[in-house]
Amino acid sequence: MNPKYKKTFRNSIIFLVAAIVIVFAYQYFTKSKDADINLQTVKLSKQDVTTSVTATGTVEPVDTVQVGTQVSGLIKNIYVDYNSQVKKGQLLAEIDKTNLQESVNDAQAQYNSALNELNYQQQNFNRQNNMFRAGVISKADNETASYQVKNAQQSVNQKKTTLAQARTNLSYANIYAPIDGIILSKEVQEGQTVAASMTTPTLFTIAKDITKMQVQANVDEADIGNVQVGQRVTFTVDAYPETEFNGSVREIRLSPKTSSNVVTYTVLIDADNSEQKLKPGLTATVTIFTQELKGTNTIPAAAISFSPDTETLQKYYQKNKISAKIPDVKPGKGKEKYIWIKNNDGSLSQKQITIGINDGINVEVKSGLNGNEQIVTSLDEQIEAVAKSGSGESSPFMPKRPGSNNKKSASK
Repeated sequence: MNPKYKKTFRNSIIFLVAAIVIVFAYQYFTKSKDADINLQTVKLSKQDVTTSVTATGTVEPVDTVQVGTQVSGLIKNIYVDYNSQVKKGQLLAEIDKTNLQESVNDAQAQYNSALNELNYQQQNFNRQNNMFRAGVISKADNETASYQVKNAQQSVNQKKTTLAQARTNLSYANIYAPIDGIILSKEVQEGQTVAASMTTPTLFTIAKDITKMQVQANVDEADIGNVQVGQRVTFTVDAYPETEFNGSVREIRLSPKTSSNVVTYTVLIDADNSEQKLKPGLTATVTIFTQELKGTNTIPAAAISFSPDTETLQKYYQKNKISAKIPDVKPGKGKEKYIWIKNNDGSLSQKQITIGINDGINVEVKSGLNGNEQIVTSLDEQIEAVAKSGSGESSPFMPKRPGSNNKKSASK
């Protein structure tokens, strides 16, 4: 064999043997303390239990009115601006009346002409009727004269309607506030032309009362079944991250919204804004309290989810010299749950209870407990390993503390 490979092979064998010796030596000299079984228990207590639904929404005024125009024309004057306080009936803006006034004048002239025509035809009919009675003209001529009167009357009615519409359009040139409130938006400027066609163009948006706002929240379809009118709400906005605002659910709209395959329902939340911190359009992070119980019988949620490991439970029984039989695990169903109880002799057993609402921290207990039970929440095994030699000295294979050799030398 090549001397080089022979040397490498010999070194490998030496390394392998040394590793095996170290492993066996460590296992021999290392002893574990007895496992420490930690059993945690609690008793039935009075706590608050609250469940909630979270959502996001937008702050907006409760009542807003969009003020538009029903006639086309040039904006001649604007008398208000953003945030202006207005009263009902206050003049907000004017549309140039030149063309509208001309329409009124033209309609008036046509109406007057129709009246003249009606008077003429009425007089003509009176003459024709007298002549017909005298036998001078035929019945057909008399009926023709009567027909002309009726046509003239219809023309008068039509022209009167046209005149009334022209006058109404002229009045529309003055834009008045329909309610008391504050101007939230102004969509036009002086000199701008607005066109009233199929839809009425919006000139201003007025909020009736900004001391009362609402949040339009979008609640997921999975949570909407728990939301009811009147439930308490808290929310925050980025503008005031340290301030928590209060409100209540006023309305749950039945029409769903679908976006990216996510279905939500609109929930309207009333909110006080007497300090006027809330501004229209702010994004709100909403918490709707769906159930709230004060000072009710509760146990920790951990007690409901606890299920002991069989091996750990056996070690617990052995360590505490408990002769009782280890019980079989019974599964709960729905609101009927099984929890673990520590008995007077230290053994564990299951007990059936009926629970109510669960907020993830505390669980309402409706029945099944008298208040004296020691309710198990955890059973953990904690092992601590300590390396020692058979004579009580530290293992020669373990690192030594500085100065330990000097102490031995001194003792000799």
